[in-house]
Amino acid sequence: MARVVPFLVFVLLTACQDRFGEASRYWIYFAKTIVGAWLVWMTWPIVKEMRWAFSWEAVVVGVAVFAIWVGLDPYYPKLGKAGAPWNPNVSFVQGSGLAWFFILTRIIGSTLVVPPIEEVFYRSFLYRYIVKKDFQSVALGFFHPIAFLATSAIFGISHYEWLAGILCGVAYQGLVIYKKRLGDAMTAHAITNFLLGVWVVYKGAWQFW
Repeated sequence: MARVVPFLVFVLLTACQDRFGEASRYWIYFAKTIVGAWLVWMTWPIVKEMRWAFSWEAVVVGVAVFAIWVGLDPYYPKLGKAGAPWNPNVSFVQGSGLAWFFILTRIIGSTLVVPPIEEVFYRSFLYRYIVKKDFQSVALGFFHPIAFLATSAIFGISHYEWLAGILCGVAYQGLVIYKKRLGDAMTAHAITNFLLGVWVVYKGAWQFW
């Protein structure tokens, strides 16, 4: 429950973002970030592997996945129909305090809240559950080819940018197996999302949000 419920709540709130008008999507994202942070706080004592870990491998993977996500984008068809770009400057006065508030909320949320929630669900729970129902008896460093491919594929197709998502899942899962802990993947995920957020704002590439 501690590994699955926060992810499901996050997915549910994400599904609600575009259902109540343009401006509401930003307020719901803000609420989702607060709720997500609270869920991480509540499950932190229970999910022992949910601990940040820093390594040069995590930095390399985080930067490489960002480069793949941006670099591959023009070269393959996406999954499903693209929604409206997530750009607060459209709904609020461009460059206003409110617009910047939601931009920073997105960067902070995707950097500090999304990685622990998603990594715990995909890498700590789902990967090991595919291997064995008693998933906590499966070591984080255990390699299982079917679970590896399945988890990476599921992670990938949950994103509009499915190909980059699959490669992202492969990289993060491989990092967990190599380092035998979850924290490096959390850090790599955070670096990827932070760099992507900076890129979106700097280049005006709002389609990535």
